[in-house]
Amino acid sequence: GGAAAGGGPESGRFAVVPAAYVLLRRGGAGGAGEAGAEVLLQYRRGTGFMDEHWACGAAGHVEAGESVLAAACREVAEELGVVVDQADLEPLSVLHRTRGTAAIEQRVDFFFACRRWTGEPRVVEPAKSAALRWFPLAALPAPIVPHEATVLRALRAGVVPRIAVFGFPAPAPYDVPVKFEEEHR
Repeated sequence: GGAAAGGGPESGRFAVVPAAYVLLRRGGAGGAGEAGAEVLLQYRRGTGFMDEHWACGAAGHVEAGESVLAAACREVAEELGVVVDQADLEPLSVLHRTRGTAAIEQRVDFFFACRRWTGEPRVVEPAKSAALRWFPLAALPAPIVPHEATVLRALRAGVVPRIAVFGFPAPAPYDVPVKFEEEHR
Protein backbone atom coordinates (compact mmCIF):
# COMPACT_ATOMS: atom_id res chain seq x y z
CA GLY A 1 0.00 0.00 0.00
CA GLY A 2 0.91 3.64 -0.38
CA ALA A 3 1.65 6.23 2.25
CA ALA A 4 -1.27 7.40 4.31
CA ALA A 5 -1.61 10.44 6.54
CA GLY A 6 -0.95 9.56 10.13
CA GLY A 7 0.64 6.22 9.23
CA GLY A 8 2.93 5.15 12.06
CA PRO A 9 3.06 2.77 15.01
CA GLU A 10 0.04 4.46 16.64
CA SER A 11 -2.05 3.76 13.53
CA GLY A 12 -1.05 0.09 13.48
CA ARG A 13 1.22 0.68 10.45
CA PHE A 14 4.82 -0.42 10.43
CA ALA A 15 7.39 2.32 11.11
CA VAL A 16 11.16 2.46 10.70
CA VAL A 17 13.35 4.76 12.84
CA PRO A 18 15.72 6.93 10.72
CA ALA A 19 19.17 8.04 11.88
CA ALA A 20 22.05 10.04 10.41
CA TYR A 21 25.72 9.04 10.82
CA VAL A 22 28.64 11.29 9.89
CA LEU A 23 32.25 10.21 9.48
CA LEU A 24 34.63 13.15 9.45
CA ARG A 25 37.55 12.18 7.20
CA ARG A 26 41.01 13.55 6.55
CA GLY A 27 43.97 12.49 4.43
CA GLY A 28 43.93 9.90 1.67
CA ALA A 29 43.91 10.41 -2.06
CA GLY A 30 40.23 9.62 -2.63
CA GLY A 31 40.80 6.26 -4.34
CA ALA A 32 39.89 2.69 -3.40
CA GLY A 33 41.43 1.78 -0.08
CA GLU A 34 42.60 5.41 0.38
CA ALA A 35 46.11 4.97 1.77
CA GLY A 36 46.61 7.42 4.63
CA ALA A 37 42.90 8.16 5.07
CA GLU A 38 41.67 8.66 8.62
CA VAL A 39 38.22 8.75 10.22
CA LEU A 40 37.13 10.40 13.46
CA LEU A 41 35.52 7.96 15.90
CA GLN A 42 34.04 8.45 19.36
CA TYR A 43 34.20 6.02 22.28
CA ARG A 44 30.65 5.52 23.61
CA ARG A 45 30.00 5.58 27.33
CA GLY A 46 26.86 6.28 29.37
CA THR A 47 24.40 6.04 26.45
CA GLY A 48 22.78 2.70 27.28
CA PHE A 49 23.49 1.38 23.76
CA MET A 50 26.79 -0.18 22.72
CA ASP A 51 28.74 1.54 25.48
CA GLU A 52 32.49 0.83 25.51
CA HIS A 53 32.50 0.60 21.69
CA TRP A 54 33.98 2.92 19.10
CA ALA A 55 31.41 4.56 16.80
CA CYS A 56 31.07 7.18 14.08
CA GLY A 57 32.11 10.61 15.26
CA ALA A 58 28.52 11.85 15.16
CA ALA A 59 25.20 10.04 14.88
CA GLY A 60 21.62 10.36 16.02
CA HIS A 61 17.95 10.07 15.20
CA VAL A 62 16.26 12.24 12.60
CA GLU A 63 13.66 14.32 14.43
CA ALA A 64 10.08 14.90 13.31
CA GLY A 65 9.93 17.45 10.50
CA GLU A 66 13.72 17.35 10.00
CA SER A 67 15.51 16.18 6.85
CA VAL A 68 18.26 13.58 7.16
CA LEU A 69 20.73 16.20 5.89
CA ALA A 70 19.68 18.69 8.57
CA ALA A 71 19.89 15.91 11.19
CA ALA A 72 23.42 15.03 10.10
CA CYS A 73 24.56 18.65 10.43
CA ARG A 74 22.77 19.06 13.77
CA GLU A 75 24.35 15.89 15.20
CA VAL A 76 27.84 16.99 14.14
CA ALA A 77 27.33 20.34 15.90
CA GLU A 78 25.82 18.75 19.03
CA GLU A 79 28.37 15.95 19.39
CA LEU A 80 31.58 17.35 17.89
CA GLY A 81 31.16 21.12 18.20
CA VAL A 82 31.90 21.80 14.52
CA VAL A 83 29.78 23.22 11.71
CA VAL A 84 29.16 21.22 8.53
CA ASP A 85 27.40 22.54 5.45
CA GLN A 86 24.83 20.15 3.94
CA ALA A 87 26.57 20.51 0.56
CA ASP A 88 29.73 19.00 2.09
CA LEU A 89 27.99 15.76 3.16
CA GLU A 90 29.03 12.86 0.89
CA PRO A 91 26.43 10.05 0.88
CA LEU A 92 28.10 6.72 1.69
CA SER A 93 25.40 4.13 2.29
CA VAL A 94 21.90 3.49 3.55
CA LEU A 95 21.70 0.59 5.98
CA HIS A 96 18.38 -1.09 6.84
CA ARG A 97 18.91 -3.00 10.07
CA THR A 98 17.03 -4.97 12.67
CA ARG A 99 17.41 -6.74 16.00
CA GLY A 100 13.86 -8.05 16.04
CA THR A 101 10.43 -7.55 14.56
CA ALA A 102 8.97 -4.68 16.61
CA ALA A 103 8.80 -1.32 14.82
CA ILE A 104 11.41 0.21 17.13
CA GLU A 105 13.74 -2.68 16.28
CA GLN A 106 13.96 -1.76 12.61
CA ARG A 107 15.97 1.24 11.56
CA VAL A 108 17.25 2.94 8.45
CA ASP A 109 20.68 4.51 8.88
CA PHE A 110 22.01 7.14 6.47
CA PHE A 111 25.81 7.22 6.47
CA PHE A 112 27.69 10.30 5.27
CA ALA A 113 31.35 11.24 4.99
CA CYS A 114 32.52 14.82 5.35
CA ARG A 115 35.95 16.27 4.54
CA ARG A 116 35.20 19.96 5.25
CA TRP A 117 33.97 21.58 8.44
CA THR A 118 34.45 24.71 10.51
CA GLY A 119 35.97 24.41 13.98
CA GLU A 120 38.03 21.81 15.81
CA PRO A 121 36.25 18.53 16.67
CA ARG A 122 35.97 17.93 20.41
CA VAL A 123 33.89 15.91 22.87
CA VAL A 124 30.85 18.10 23.49
CA GLU A 125 28.79 15.49 25.38
CA PRO A 126 31.21 13.95 27.93
CA ALA A 127 28.34 12.06 29.60
CA LYS A 128 27.92 10.06 26.35
CA SER A 129 31.42 10.02 24.86
CA ALA A 130 34.61 9.13 26.74
CA ALA A 131 37.00 9.89 23.87
CA LEU A 132 37.33 11.19 20.35
CA ARG A 133 40.18 9.96 18.17
CA TRP A 134 41.38 9.87 14.56
CA PHE A 135 42.08 6.36 13.25
CA PRO A 136 43.62 5.26 9.96
CA LEU A 137 41.07 3.32 7.89
CA ALA A 138 43.79 0.67 7.60
CA ALA A 139 43.98 0.28 11.42
CA LEU A 140 40.49 0.61 12.88
CA PRO A 141 40.11 0.02 16.64
CA ALA A 142 38.09 -2.68 18.38
CA PRO A 143 35.39 -3.05 19.37
CA ILE A 144 33.29 -0.97 16.97
CA VAL A 145 29.47 -0.87 17.03
CA PRO A 146 28.75 -3.87 14.70
CA HIS A 147 26.50 -2.24 12.10
CA GLU A 148 28.83 0.77 11.89
CA ALA A 149 31.82 -1.58 11.53
CA THR A 150 30.30 -3.05 8.36
CA VAL A 151 30.24 0.41 6.74
CA LEU A 152 33.76 1.26 7.97
CA ARG A 153 35.18 -2.03 6.62
CA ALA A 154 33.49 -1.39 3.26
CA LEU A 155 34.92 2.13 3.22
CA ARG A 156 38.39 0.74 3.96
CA ALA A 157 37.98 -1.77 1.09
CA GLY A 158 36.85 1.03 -1.24
CA VAL A 159 33.54 -0.68 -2.04
CA VAL A 160 30.68 0.85 -0.06
CA PRO A 161 27.23 -0.41 -1.14
CA ARG A 162 24.61 2.28 -1.69
CA ILE A 163 22.06 0.14 0.12
CA ALA A 164 22.77 -2.70 2.54
CA VAL A 165 20.98 -4.73 5.21
CA PHE A 166 22.16 -5.83 8.65
CA GLY A 167 20.68 -8.28 11.16
CA PHE A 168 18.12 -9.88 8.87
CA PRO A 169 18.13 -13.62 8.10
CA ALA A 170 20.41 -14.73 5.25
CA PRO A 171 19.50 -12.66 2.19
CA ALA A 172 17.44 -14.09 -0.63
CA PRO A 173 19.15 -14.19 -4.05
CA TYR A 174 17.45 -10.90 -5.00
CA ASP A 175 18.38 -9.21 -1.69
CA VAL A 176 21.88 -7.96 -2.45
CA PRO A 177 23.38 -4.49 -1.96
CA VAL A 178 23.17 -2.09 -4.88
CA LYS A 179 26.69 -1.13 -6.02
CA PHE A 180 28.10 2.21 -7.10
CA GLU A 181 28.14 3.10 -10.79
CA GLU A 182 31.96 3.18 -10.72
CA GLU A 183 31.92 -0.59 -10.43
CA HIS A 184 29.91 -0.86 -13.68
CA ARG A 185 32.10 1.36 -15.87
